[in-house]
Amino acid sequence: MDLIRILFAILLPPLGVFLQVGIGGAFWLNILLTLLGYIPGIVHAVWIIAKR
Repeated sequence: MDLIRILFAILLPPLGVFLQVGIGGAFWLNILLTLLGYIPGIVHAVWIIAKR
């Protein structure tokens, strides 16, 4: 299941974070990072998924 979340995190980072933690602080931070730059959003999403 983590592989699917990581694929979602690469394609659409907030979706990967949402699938891992739901709507919370990490989700909104990931949306902000994705809006500021796509790569920071991906890095944050993969980090959140790998951490849990």
